[in-house]
Amino acid sequence: QVQLVESGGGLVQPGGSLRLSCAASGRGFDLNTMRWYRQAPGKERELVAAITSAFSANYADSVKGRFTISKDNGKKTVYLQMNSLEPEDTAIYYCNALNEITSFINWGQGTQVTVSS
Repeated sequence: QVQLVESGGGLVQPGGSLRLSCAASGRGFDLNTMRWYRQAPGKERELVAAITSAFSANYADSVKGRFTISKDNGKKTVYLQMNSLEPEDTAIYYCNALNEITSFINWGQGTQVTVSS
C-alpha cells in the first residue's frame, strides 16, 4: 500500500498555472497507475489524468493540451502541471493510486485549486 499527500494547490488567476504534487510513502509506488481526480462543488468526482506504471498517460477531454501528468519513481511523486487554467478548473484535486496487481486503491486527502480573478 501507499499513503498519499497532495500539495501545490492555491488561488490563481484565469490563464495562470499551478503544479500539483502527490508524494507517496510505503512500498510499491512503481506498481501503481497514478491518477488525479477533481471534485467541484455540487458535482461528481471526475478523472482528470492518469499515468500507468509504464508511463502511459491519458487525459479527460476538458484538460487535454492544458494539463500534463508525470511521475518520478525515485521520488515516489506524481505531478500535475496545469496551464491555461480556467474558472471551471476550480475544484478539490485528489491523488489516487491503483495497484495494477492487487487492484487496491488509495486516496490522498485532496488539495484545493481555485481559479478566479
